[in-house]
Amino acid sequence: MSQNTAIRFYDLHPPQTDHIGETIEGLSKKQKQLPPKLFYDEKGSKIFDQICEQPEYYPTRTEIEILRQNAREIAEYCSDNNLLLELGSGASKKIRILLETLRPNSYVGVDISKEFLIESTTRLAKDYPWLDVHATCADFSHDLDLTHCPDNQRILAFFPGSSIGNFTPTEAQLFLGRLHKLIGPGGLLLIGVDLVKDIDILNAAYNDSHGVTARFNLNLLERLNFELDANFDLERFQHYAFFNPHHSRIEMHLVSRDEQTVHLGPHRFDFRKGESIHTENSYKYTIDGFEEMARNTGWRPVKFWTDDAQKFSIQLFSTE
Repeated sequence: MSQNTAIRFYDLHPPQTDHIGETIEGLSKKQKQLPPKLFYDEKGSKIFDQICEQPEYYPTRTEIEILRQNAREIAEYCSDNNLLLELGSGASKKIRILLETLRPNSYVGVDISKEFLIESTTRLAKDYPWLDVHATCADFSHDLDLTHCPDNQRILAFFPGSSIGNFTPTEAQLFLGRLHKLIGPGGLLLIGVDLVKDIDILNAAYNDSHGVTARFNLNLLERLNFELDANFDLERFQHYAFFNPHHSRIEMHLVSRDEQTVHLGPHRFDFRKGESIHTENSYKYTIDGFEEMARNTGWRPVKFWTDDAQKFSIQLFSTE
């Protein structure tokens, strides 16, 4: 085994002009909106880690519990897949459970936050010197190029945290279809999927008592001010999150506290009192409902695991 503690880094990050265009387009709509990927600058990624530690926020600790309890069984299904691809690697905490159980030849972490990605994958390379570690800074919501990564290895893609819920069902199907094509023959997908449950549990998870999720939401505006020459006054917006049963999703918004005008460079955006910017969706699925969606994009269900209360699921699919 190699004793390499360096990472191989590939910067495929979309140019900042894409962020400007998407922001202007979103704020120009009747229901103003912003893409949730803008949450994850370095500061936003660290705030999200704090969200995961809040007592109301069940997804992270529940997913970790499922992984720990079922790691050996997961490994039995994935033993032939020697490249572990993590989409949205973040702080790379959950992946350690899989690395220690599966011991793949190579690891590729993909994340949109460059600094956070380098920091987390560098720690992995140091902690697992036997592992060939690659870091790819990219927006995986679009076509992903992995030609720079190790070839001739069967891929296990890991998409944790129920990030699939940030896509609309139509977007999720398109994403799953692209991923199926990317991974190719013999590939597997291990994905975290949040489940439909009591509304009070859902609402509490996105409105924690310490206000960490509110800071995470508002940090998006702070990022626009810093990077895109906007002049949002964060004191004049408030966090609002609720479960929409018609669409089976949590919605996050930033609501204008009063009538105001915001500028982004030469662009002007007027807000009425109570008008919101829709910043994120988090769709909740049933096991059968998600499996059906995956089947429609070419995936074959292999196995799923849940916690005792069935709050969360980890589901395994094969390309064949």
